[in-house]
Amino acid sequence: MDWPVCPVKALTGLCCPGCGGTRMVLSLLDGRFGDALRYNAVAIVFAALFAWVALAWVLRRVRGRAVPTWLDWPWARWAAVGVLVLWTVARNLPGTGLYV
Repeated sequence: MDWPVCPVKALTGLCCPGCGGTRMVLSLLDGRFGDALRYNAVAIVFAALFAWVALAWVLRRVRGRAVPTWLDWPWARWAAVGVLVLWTVARNLPGTGLYV
C-alpha cells in the first residue's frame, strides 16, 4: 500500500512533528500499538491530551461547570511547543531511529 507523503517531507526532506501520523492512526486502528509508537510516539501523547480536553468540554456541557484540563496549567502550552521542537530535532538526527 502506498502511504500519503507529508508535504513538508516532500519539499524539504525533513520530518515534521506530524510525519507518520497517518500511519500511526492506521496502526492503532489495526491494534498494532508498537508500530504506532514507531511511526509517531508524540502524536499518541497529544491525541490522549486532546481526548482529555474533549471529554472535559463534554462534561462541562453536561454538568454546567468547568472541568480542569492540562490547558489550564500556565506552563503547559510552552511545554507542548518545546516537546514538539525537541521531537522534530530528534527525529531528524541521524542514528536515532526516529526518522520515518
